[in-house]
Amino acid sequence: MHGMINSAFQGFLVETYGSDVWDEVRSVAQLRFAGFEAMLRYDDSVTMACFNAATELLHKHPNALLEDLGTFLITHEPYAPLKRLLRFGGPSFAEFILTLDELAERGRMAMPDIEMPEITVVPMEDNSFRVKATWALPGVGPILLGALRAMADDYGALATLSLDGLDGQAECVRIDVFDTAHSEGNAFVLGEVPA
Repeated sequence: MHGMINSAFQGFLVETYGSDVWDEVRSVAQLRFAGFEAMLRYDDSVTMACFNAATELLHKHPNALLEDLGTFLITHEPYAPLKRLLRFGGPSFAEFILTLDELAERGRMAMPDIEMPEITVVPMEDNSFRVKATWALPGVGPILLGALRAMADDYGALATLSLDGLDGQAECVRIDVFDTAHSEGNAFVLGEVPA
């Protein structure tokens, strides 16, 4: 797994639960280094060992921890470039959802060697969608759920989102959009460069 992904998970644990928890995760996962380097690659077993250690130490359901991670990646300032990349998907939350299947390609344009989930969006009746995602490791559905909930808030949309089972190897999220302009979303200007 790309070090940037592992580094984001480490950052999430430290920011949310403290450096002592990260030290315990490292110990349980038997890591021989203090932290992940964003530009290195790590065996998937290292990623899974850290994740399993975190769920055990925090007594959290794996889906709950992954959903929190997805929300963290959208709402915390150090990851603002990720949210900006996502906001290029469209001016409304519903339009943004329809461009999610382009996300892997957009991500690889920025970082050619990063593993991005492959996403397929299936439009359904009444402004509802089923988002199917596959990735190298299990758990992309809950991460996507947390990230998409945060994006709905960022757009100011009123929507319900839930995990929607498996479709073959794909983990699915159901999205029902009730109002794309329910509240004032965060400002986003396509040509604006953040200060």
